[in-house]
Amino acid sequence: MSQPAGARLPRLNVKLRAGFDGWNRIGEQTAFYAKTLRAIGVALTTYREETLRQIIQMAVGVGSIALVGGALAVISFIVANGGAIVSIFGYDQLSNLGVESLVGFFSAYASPRLLIPFICISGIISTVGAGITAQIGAMRINEEIDALEVIGVSTIPYLGSTRVVAGMIVVVPLYCAGMVAAFIAGYVLTVFGMGQASGGYNHYFNDYLRPMDSVTTFVQVICQTIVVMLIHVYYGYNASGGPAGVGEAVGRAVRLSLAVTLIVGFMTGLALFGRSGGFHLSG
Repeated sequence: MSQPAGARLPRLNVKLRAGFDGWNRIGEQTAFYAKTLRAIGVALTTYREETLRQIIQMAVGVGSIALVGGALAVISFIVANGGAIVSIFGYDQLSNLGVESLVGFFSAYASPRLLIPFICISGIISTVGAGITAQIGAMRINEEIDALEVIGVSTIPYLGSTRVVAGMIVVVPLYCAGMVAAFIAGYVLTVFGMGQASGGYNHYFNDYLRPMDSVTTFVQVICQTIVVMLIHVYYGYNASGGPAGVGEAVGRAVRLSLAVTLIVGFMTGLALFGRSGGFHLSG
């Protein structure tokens, strides 16, 4: 008597089933993201107070105003260190050519387009995003989400859409603070740490800094923030397995959001800035 194909090829059957399960998870996530984005209008009209609460919590954290903490201070500190690294790298490379006075060009061109958006998003993932997954995941394992559904609360708009809207709003001042911190750190390190003339630094910085680039990168950062909020809300909403499961959900959300935001940042950067650098050098 002949055996079924699945019994004859068990390894192939397992691999095919794993592949189908992976595609099913992608479809499930896509459907969840679509529901969350579609419910943004409900979050802005029905759950206005919750949206405002999430904005405050994301910006400064709970009880962290007195400690000068929260995402604002963390991201500003991280991006400031990134701005200092750009100046160090630029000075090291340009000094080999004897044109170290062009360090201001590195800060004006590389920081807004490459450094600040990605470091700012990384800070949001590690502070805001991880906190969202842990918070919603704890609500899931404590059956608080089920309790909300019992009393008639739409959990996806209440827990997901409100946080997406809050992230889109909070990222604007966070990005501005990070940009200012990066520019100040680059100036201070170049002028006071490396002994370069402040006039020369300001000259090249102002020549190569395109204000429109700084405004355009807001679109890039907002797109990345939306992706981050959606991923972390999904993994928190579908967490299972107790406290260990919540920790695993946070790790998976952070890993996936870091990978996806790089792709989104590359695609949006290419769409916004194109292949040209926006300036021309000749000699």
